[in-house]
Formats: sequence, C-alpha cells, structure tokens
Amino acid sequence: FMFRSYDDAKEHVLKFFACRENAWANLMANHINHALYTGLISYWVARKSRDGQKWYDRGNECKMTLKRWAESSQWTFVNKWYLLEAEESFTNNDFEAAKSFYKQAITFAKLHKFVHEEALACELAAYFY
Repeated sequence: FMFRSYDDAKEHVLKFFACRENAWANLMANHINHALYTGLISYWVARKSRDGQKWYDRGNECKMTLKRWAESSQWTFVNKWYLLEAEESFTNNDFEAAKSFYKQAITFAKLHKFVHEEALACELAAYFY
C-alpha cells in the first residue's frame, strides 16, 4: 500500500475477500490489519475504477468493523476508524469532513503511540492535500 502498487494490492484484497469467510477465527492482529488496509485499498480503488460502488461498499464494511472495535477499545482502534472515515469522506468528495478525520486519525495515533499508523495517516493526508 505504501508504495502505491495498487494493482497488486487490489489482487491481494480480492484474495482476502474470497477466503475470509472460510478462515476460522483469524488471528486478531491479522484481522485488524486486514480490516484497516483492505478498507484503505477499497476506498482508493473506489475512487479510481469503474466498479467503484462494489469497492466503496467493501471499504464501508471494513470501516464499520473498525467502528465496532473502536466502541469496545478506543485506545487501539479509534485512529484506524478515523482514517477510514477520512478516506470515505475523500471518496465522497466531502473535503471538509476528510480534513477533520485525517487530523483526528493523526492526533489519536500520536496520542496512543501508534507511530507507524501516525505516519500512514500523515502520508494519506498529504496525498489528499
């Protein structure tokens, strides 16, 4: 994702959606990362492709998963949820909301010491701007 190899990332996301229902109780860390990165990739593909609605729906599904997790553990998940909110707002051309959500994603990642996710939020915010 970080190197903008979106065609490869799209293929990995398609494989993830194909097998996720069959995987028994994914390891939590892998599931968290899949939800986050699948959501980010899905919103990007939604902005760039002709079958955008399908990818938008996938991004929204991931965002709602992270929202549920954020309701149970804000410390761990709220910055991830805000980042997907920012990407969804960007996809919907709601630029004011996107600015606010990017700022919140960066703020909470920094506050909660998720340095790598702070960097990712900064990178995506820079791309947005």
